[in-house]
Amino acid sequence: MLGDVTQTSESSARDGRRRTAPETRSRPRVPEARHRPRLPGVRRRPSTPGVRQRPRIHRAWIVAAVTFVTIIGGAAFNSLPGLLIDPLHTEFDWSRGEIGLAVSLDMALYGLTAPFAAALMDRFGIRRVVVVALSAVAAGALASVWMTAAWQLMLYWGLLVGLGTGSMAMAFSATVTNRWFVARRGLVTGILTAAGASGQLVFLPLCAWIVDRHGWRPASVTVALAALAVVPFVWFLMRDHPADVGLAPYGGEYVDKPAPARGAARRTVRVLLDAARTGPFWLLAGSFAICGASTNGLIRTHFVPSAHDHHMPITAAASLLAVIGVFDIIGTVFSGWLTDRFDARRLLAVYYALRGVSLLFLPILMAPAVHPPMVFFIVFYGLDWVATVPPTLALCREQYGEDSAVVFGWVLASHQVGAALVAFLGGVARDRFGSYDVVWYAAGALCAVAALMALMVRRARGPRDVAVA
Repeated sequence: MLGDVTQTSESSARDGRRRTAPETRSRPRVPEARHRPRLPGVRRRPSTPGVRQRPRIHRAWIVAAVTFVTIIGGAAFNSLPGLLIDPLHTEFDWSRGEIGLAVSLDMALYGLTAPFAAALMDRFGIRRVVVVALSAVAAGALASVWMTAAWQLMLYWGLLVGLGTGSMAMAFSATVTNRWFVARRGLVTGILTAAGASGQLVFLPLCAWIVDRHGWRPASVTVALAALAVVPFVWFLMRDHPADVGLAPYGGEYVDKPAPARGAARRTVRVLLDAARTGPFWLLAGSFAICGASTNGLIRTHFVPSAHDHHMPITAAASLLAVIGVFDIIGTVFSGWLTDRFDARRLLAVYYALRGVSLLFLPILMAPAVHPPMVFFIVFYGLDWVATVPPTLALCREQYGEDSAVVFGWVLASHQVGAALVAFLGGVARDRFGSYDVVWYAAGALCAVAALMALMVRRARGPRDVAVA
């Protein structure tokens, strides 16, 4: 019966071709699939008439999955410093200021390396840069097991880990997304952005349990092994460009792989110099520096030791910090939705003002056990954690047009410099005053300043890419 239907369809098709107008018959025929030239590295399955082939998974999704796992592996170290301040202080009698200086060096190099990471990937390829970066993170974490002096902490944690994690910052996920995806870019960007929070959710409780039960050295080894475990996946599954395997980007047309870019680092510096001549750049960079100071520098680094000062178990404090990673995903997505509908300046002002008020209440919320007001603070702070990113990025795009991505890279660097300063100064304040209370109050006041700075950013004066002050 199926054969009869097939024959009838074929005869109908032949009759239709006979009745086709002469001008239609004169059109050039499209070659059949078996006669089309094959792209290098692409294998086609033999087609079976009448059978619909089930499509294979596009290689772009495999690359995205490897990128997600890589960001998680690289983010493992970010969960560690806040957990080790008290153990290192107890074992080596190093001041919290010295330990905070190593953490601040790590954060500063993370921020300053990020603007150049895309240029490195354009020049040497994604795979090589990421493998070297993961190896640097693993080497720094592993070498710290044998350290005996504070300068070694700054070398291993600050220099090696800072350069490694900075090379896998937002530029990594942005480069992968831009090269491998045309369709679903927004979805992939959101998923890869969530990878950092996912790493925090996984490794914070794990490392806290290891530190509590077995000491800080096994936790550091765990972080090193996590980074090394990702290297084979990157080397064997990651590719720099779809053309390397003869594919088009997902949802796009095939394009040849461009030659290695030269001068990208020079352009990065030039864009910084041009943007530095404008008032909005300093307002955005200054407010985002306070954002970094009140998140990575303050809460991520000093929340656990501060809670431990009030006799809260390290595992409980680390679990609270991990919960922030859950809600910052929700807050970022919702903030992006709001940014499409409301003035980004006012959104930033509200975010910073509410964050500052919450920090003023934090000292009275500290207690030996977790209670509902503390849980409310954690949920709120998680929602507000990176909610500042979408409106800040929108203002960079409004002010600097086609250079906005590079400008945002430098604004992100200021975020990490602010985090670095507070990671260091917070430890110094704890050594000087015996508690973190003054740090929370000072951070709350800084957030009020950031709210005012956001409101001072003027609207772009026209269609120009950069409005020079």
